[in-house]
Amino acid sequence: MIASLKKIIGDEQQRRLKKYNKTIDRINKLETDIANLTDENLQAKTPEFKERLQNGENLSSIRDEAFAVVREASRRILGLRHYDVQLLGGLALNDGDIAEMATGEGKTIVASLPSYLKALEGKGVHVITVNEYLARRDSDFIGQVHEFLGLTVGLNVPRLAKDEKRKAYQADITYGVSNEFGFDFLKDNMVQNNLDKVQRPFHFAIIDEIDSVLVDEAKTPLIIAGKTEVNPSLYQICAKMARSFDAEKDYLFDPITRSVSFTENGITKVERAFGIDNLYDLEHHTLYHFVLQGLRARVMFKRDVDYIVKDGEIKLIDMYTGRIMDGRTFSDGLHQALEAKEGLEITEENKTQAQITIQNYFRMYPSLSGMTGTAKTEEQEFRNLYGMDVIQIPTNKPRIREDRKDIIFATADDKYKSVAKEVAKRYETGQPVLIGTTSIIQSETMAHYLDEQKVPYELLNAKSVDKEVQLISLAGQKGQITIATNMAGRGTDIMLGEDVAETGGLFVLGTERHENRRIDNQLKGRSGRQGDPGETQMFLSLEDEMLLRFGEEDIEKLKENLKTDENGIVLNDDAQTIVDRAQEMCENANASFREYTLKLDDIANEQRNVIYTLRNQILNSEDPLKIWVDMVQSSTSKLVETYCGDEYVPDEWNITDLETRLNQIILEPKVSLPKKVENKKDVSEIVEQKTQEFIEKVEPLHEKSGVQNQARKVLLTNIDRHWLSHLEEMARLKEGIGLRSYGQEDPMRVFTREGFELFSRMYDTIEHDASVHLSKLIRPLVQPEEVKK
Repeated sequence: MIASLKKIIGDEQQRRLKKYNKTIDRINKLETDIANLTDENLQAKTPEFKERLQNGENLSSIRDEAFAVVREASRRILGLRHYDVQLLGGLALNDGDIAEMATGEGKTIVASLPSYLKALEGKGVHVITVNEYLARRDSDFIGQVHEFLGLTVGLNVPRLAKDEKRKAYQADITYGVSNEFGFDFLKDNMVQNNLDKVQRPFHFAIIDEIDSVLVDEAKTPLIIAGKTEVNPSLYQICAKMARSFDAEKDYLFDPITRSVSFTENGITKVERAFGIDNLYDLEHHTLYHFVLQGLRARVMFKRDVDYIVKDGEIKLIDMYTGRIMDGRTFSDGLHQALEAKEGLEITEENKTQAQITIQNYFRMYPSLSGMTGTAKTEEQEFRNLYGMDVIQIPTNKPRIREDRKDIIFATADDKYKSVAKEVAKRYETGQPVLIGTTSIIQSETMAHYLDEQKVPYELLNAKSVDKEVQLISLAGQKGQITIATNMAGRGTDIMLGEDVAETGGLFVLGTERHENRRIDNQLKGRSGRQGDPGETQMFLSLEDEMLLRFGEEDIEKLKENLKTDENGIVLNDDAQTIVDRAQEMCENANASFREYTLKLDDIANEQRNVIYTLRNQILNSEDPLKIWVDMVQSSTSKLVETYCGDEYVPDEWNITDLETRLNQIILEPKVSLPKKVENKKDVSEIVEQKTQEFIEKVEPLHEKSGVQNQARKVLLTNIDRHWLSHLEEMARLKEGIGLRSYGQEDPMRVFTREGFELFSRMYDTIEHDASVHLSKLIRPLVQPEEVKK
């Protein structure tokens, strides 16, 4: 079955490449004519294309000529002419797929082709990268070609003023950082005035390093949070308590899912410490949350791996790039729990105000494409979630890099000693070496072993990010030794220095398997660009973190018959199988976690769409008072259902309370219900009649702009206030949802059901509170003079 599927996919790949090659032949035939155009005539092609589109032609009819125009403009402006394989990549992107291109094949220039073509429609194209440096570089570099051809280019990076952002989004082609686009979407759905929005409707996006953006970063949702006051002593008490918990006895830690949970003994310990009977009572929900965050901070997050302490602050580290995530903090008290753990000053807590997953943000684009050197391993996920195929683009020159077999050591100490000796040997010959590590701690450990060998090196990790580009670009120079976390140059080309090819090219040495084969392949791809010579090899140990997390049982069995040589190299044939299996388990666990996170967010996404649609209706409406009228009708009807529901007999109906609550909304004429009613229909008819009379009295106010503005403000304020509370409730629901499986309940089904109940209740509250609030504001305008007196 799998073999048949691979054959079908392989055949489809060949069919696509064959079709693209025919297109490239047509583009190449245009080259001479386009090259003979003057600059003015070449530039005139852009308005010509736009006019043809306006006259009814489609993009496919001008694609070949547009690609030829971009290639010629690039040759004149940048001195770079697109290779045929780069045209291949551009065609794959234009079709909304992923172009898998090896490192050094010039992905940046590939994006110039479809971004120009799609921008001719005038709806905006987003070219998205993984960091601000690359966004600025590509905007400045490729932007020259687009501006020469008469298109506008914008840059969307953090810390821009609103006007600057709006201008960036209005450009034909907007370069920027992936997270920034998502945050701007969330902020646009928090504005009180349409003029404060910065984005326009989504059209087409090209994501550079698409696997990093849509897979690696997709485990963490984008969250906008507002500051709230905290109780420092509570965090400190919880941090102190967390230090007293014993593993297995008081809590369980699952290294695969990276989650912690209390045992019965741990729960009892907390209850005794705080003098309470039941930690799971609703009234103690907040305490449970704080203690759990204290435990998470202690057990799940390691200093110099997940975060660093710099200038008295916790700085989070991106586990996939090794970079500091400036301005990013954990929400819901986890950041403060880390501060308490490290004995730092407790800062204000972040409360979630809006959030969305990376997946659900990018699924809003009608057309999406991307580039990377490594995507084939995640092809199924890309196809299922985004409808994108991975098209493997041939290299411009044959790859001659040699990828050597992994060497596996019994201990980490044996591994690092051997790495240091190997690097010293290469250093003597002048061969440059790039040493890839998975964390700051590992990079600094590696540096210590090189110090012992007296080998000079450059250390590149999150603590030296300002030197990143310079150091990575120099990593191919003769005798250069570079230690890097796995930020090792995504998007930064490593050029070989003079005479380096004779030494064997760049030697890439990995010191640990990453959580995904793609990241290993990305590291290896630093070597052997554009037909350069090069070598790669992984030096691993049975004590590596990923192996301990996912291969512990296999390693224990292996140790029973472990064979090693004098250098500590494991000689057992099945050691490599254990490593591969552990990495595959890690990949599967991460994929499951992404799927789980997305399923939870899909539920929240439906709710978010309802709220954002309602907000936009109010912002765009010239008659928001009409929306309020609909809410009044809905609220009064629901009040009747609440007080006179079928679950009560008429004698149990609290008519007095119902009357009071109705009159908070319906100001004139007052609702007066008979004290003795026999059926709900009688009540409903009276309420409907009074509601309709009230609405008719409000009718003249629709012409008053001041009242309309008040209505818009009241509606938005009520929506935002209750939506924020709802997000907090949903977060608490999600926090405890995993425990439901112990009660033989499907957590996802419970989350769906209870999340819907919370949302329905919240939506009803929005309608009711907005109705009451606005009724109070317009009271003087609808009540007769004698009543006002």
